[in-house]
Amino acid sequence: MTQMMAQPTAAQPQTGATTQGEQLRCSPGVRRAIESIVREVEEKRSKITDVRGPLSPQLTQSFEDFMRKAGEVRGRALHYPYIGSGIGNGALVELMDGSVKYDLITGIGVNFFGHSEPDLVAAALNAAISDTPMQGHLLMNEEPVRFSMLLAELASKVSRLSRVFLCNSGVMANENALKMCYQKSGGVANRVIAFKDCFMGRTVTMSQIGDSAANRQGIPLSTLVDYMPFYDEAAARRMSAGDASGKARFIDMCVARLREYIERYPNQHACFIFELVQGEGGFNTAPREFFAELMKVCREAGIYVWDDEVQTFGRTETMFAFEGLGLAEYIDICCVGKLSQVCAVLFQPEMNPKPGLLSQTFLGSVDALHVGKRILERLADPANNYYGPGGRIARHHKLFREQVHTLAKKHPEWFPASADVVDVAGGSGGMMRFTPYGGKKDPVMKLCKAMFEEGVIAFYCGHGPWHVRMLPPLGVMEESAWPKIFAIIERAMMKAGQ
Repeated sequence: MTQMMAQPTAAQPQTGATTQGEQLRCSPGVRRAIESIVREVEEKRSKITDVRGPLSPQLTQSFEDFMRKAGEVRGRALHYPYIGSGIGNGALVELMDGSVKYDLITGIGVNFFGHSEPDLVAAALNAAISDTPMQGHLLMNEEPVRFSMLLAELASKVSRLSRVFLCNSGVMANENALKMCYQKSGGVANRVIAFKDCFMGRTVTMSQIGDSAANRQGIPLSTLVDYMPFYDEAAARRMSAGDASGKARFIDMCVARLREYIERYPNQHACFIFELVQGEGGFNTAPREFFAELMKVCREAGIYVWDDEVQTFGRTETMFAFEGLGLAEYIDICCVGKLSQVCAVLFQPEMNPKPGLLSQTFLGSVDALHVGKRILERLADPANNYYGPGGRIARHHKLFREQVHTLAKKHPEWFPASADVVDVAGGSGGMMRFTPYGGKKDPVMKLCKAMFEEGVIAFYCGHGPWHVRMLPPLGVMEESAWPKIFAIIERAMMKAGQ
C-alpha cells in the first residue's frame, strides 16, 4: 500500500505537553482507520483497468436522467455527458453509468495525479479530522501556513518570490496580483498590457483583460488594455528573408509595438501580464528571447511583470515555467494554481501590499491544503524525477509528439498543410496539443466529441488555428498508455469522418 507521510505538527511547549489536536492526529485508532479506508480504495480502483462502455441499460438510464437534472439545475447542459462515479485509477475514470474513459483533460489541469491516488486519498482523510472544513485569512489553523512555507521555499530557490498570499481560485489570484500592481504603481497607472488571445479567468476584470469577445458579452468595459502579439512561429517564418532572421524580426516588431504603447500612454501602464505558455489561447509557446526583450523594456519603463502560471505551474520541464526560460530576474509577481489545489500569488518582498488590499473569507479547504502540500512534496522530490530534459514530463511530451506524427504520417488527409500550422504536435511538457484538419474549428470540435464517445476525454483550445488539447495526469500516468490512447483517437477520427 502507498505509504502515508506523517503529518508535521506545530512546535510544542518544552514541558512535553501536547494539544488535543496533535493527540487526535497521532491517534493509533485514527491511523488504522485511514489505512483501512485507503486499502479499500486501492482494492476498488484495481478493478478499473481499461476503457469500457456502460455496465447496464439500467445504469445508462439513471445516468441520462441525472444528466438532465444537472442541466436543468445549472441552466445549461454540461459540455460532455460526464458525471464521475467517485473513483478511478490514475488516468482512467469511471462515470456514473459504469463506463470508463481516459481522462486527459483532468478538470482543465487540476488533477495532475489522476483519480483515486492512494497517497492523496490518505492526505485528504488526514484533513477530514480537522475541526473546520475551510480555512480563511482572519483565523486559520496551521495548514495554510505550512503550505505557504513550502511554496515560498520552492519559489525562493529559483527566484526572489518569497512571499505568498493564498486564494481559492486562479482567477482570484490574478485579481489580487492586478490590485497589487495597481497599488505599487501609486494608483495612477490604470492601463494593463496583455497578449493577444490571452486568458486569465472570468471575473468582471479578468474577462475584460482576456482576449475573447464571448467572455465579456454584456459586461461594461472599464479596464484599459493594450494588446501585444504573442510569438507566432508561422508569422516569424514568413518574415524571414531566406535566412534565419524571421524570429529576430518578429521580436523587434513586438518590442517596437510595446515602446509605442509606452510612448502613447507615458507612466500609465501598471503591469504587463505574461502567459509563458498560453492556455486557452492555444498552448502557444515562445523562445526565451521574445519574453526577455519585452521584460527588459518593462523594467526600463517601471512596468511590473506579472507572470500567470495558474496552468503552467508544475507542468513544464521545470516546476516554474519562468525557471526553465531563465526569466526569474524579471518576475515581480507570479500566480500559481490548478494542480496545487490551492491557488496563490507569489511576490517579491517589495511588492508587499498595504493592509486592507488583500483578504478573502475562504483561502481554501483543509483537504485541498493537505492534498496540495503533499503534491508539492512529491513534485519537489528529486527521486520522483519529474523535471529536466530526461524527466517524466519531458518523456511523456516526447511520446505524445511521436504518436501525433505517426498518426499524421499514416493519415495525411487528416493533417493537411496549413500556412498557420508549423507543427501538428505542440505545447510544452504536460500542456499538449495536436492540430488536425488544418486547425479548422468545426471539425476539431466534432473530433473532441467523438473522442469522448470512444473513450478519451480531451478539449479544444486556440482561436484559429484550433487545436485538440490535453492536460494529462502525468504525475501517475504510465508511458505505455500512449499507444492505447492514440488507437482510440484514430477510431474517433474515423468516426468523425472528416
